[in-house]
Amino acid sequence: MPVHPMNISLSANWSRMTAINPLFVKNEVTKNQKAARDFEAMLLTPVLDSLQTTFAGDPEDATPGASDYRLMGAQALASAIAAGGGIGVARLILSHLQTPKVPGQG
Repeated sequence: MPVHPMNISLSANWSRMTAINPLFVKNEVTKNQKAARDFEAMLLTPVLDSLQTTFAGDPEDATPGASDYRLMGAQALASAIAAGGGIGVARLILSHLQTPKVPGQG
């Protein structure tokens, strides 16, 4: 049976994604990994929010509460981006949090 080009399966790529980026493994997320992802999401939120504001149009036409919903959307998007590997900030933080390996020790 031929595979349709629009049929996308994430399960086929899951092992490759977890091998490349250990932050994809949700069952074994350590406190350091969660903290690093959360920090990266906090850094990405204002960037995404300002991009949304820039391209949204005239702020005078906004309905009450629209900025709150826009910020919540930016936070959700930033968290999803960070959970998916982000822009590398979480990996840098994790590499600095690892204990240095001393040559000759197991």
